[in-house]
Amino acid sequence: MNITLTLIAQALVFAAFIWFTAKFVWPYVLRAIETRQKTIADGLAAAEQGHRSLELSTRQADEAIKEARNRAAEILGQAEKRSAQLIEEAKVAAKEEGSREKATAKAEIEQEVARARELLREHVAELAVAGAEKILRREVDARAHAQLLEEIKRQF
Repeated sequence: MNITLTLIAQALVFAAFIWFTAKFVWPYVLRAIETRQKTIADGLAAAEQGHRSLELSTRQADEAIKEARNRAAEILGQAEKRSAQLIEEAKVAAKEEGSREKATAKAEIEQEVARARELLREHVAELAVAGAEKILRREVDARAHAQLLEEIKRQF
C-alpha cells in the first residue's frame, strides 16, 4: 500500500463528499437556517410591534381616564349647580306657599273677627233691649222694634 495513493483516494472521497454535501445537503440546511432566521426576525418584529401597541394603548387609556375624570368633575359641578338651583326654587316655592297660607289665614281671621263683631252687636242689642225693658218696666216687642234694633246694631 502506497501512502500517496491512499491520500489521493481519501482526498477524492473527501472532495466527492464536499461536492455531494454542497449540492444536496447544504441547500436544505441553508433553507432551514433562513426559515429559522425569518421566524426569529418575525417574532422580534412582532414583539416590538406589541411593545409599541402596549405603549400606545397605555397612553390612550391614560387619556381616556383623564377625560373621564374631567367629564365626571364637570357632571359633578353641573349636579351641584342644579342642586343649588333646586334648593333655591324650593325656598321660593315655600315662601310663596307660606305667603298664600298667611293670606288665607288672615282672610279667615278677618271673617272670624267680622262674625264676632256681628255676634257682639247682636248681644249688645239684646242687652240694650233688656236694659231698656228693665228701665221701662215693661216688655218690648223685638219683632215690632226690629228696625230700631238694626240701627242699634249698626252703631256698634
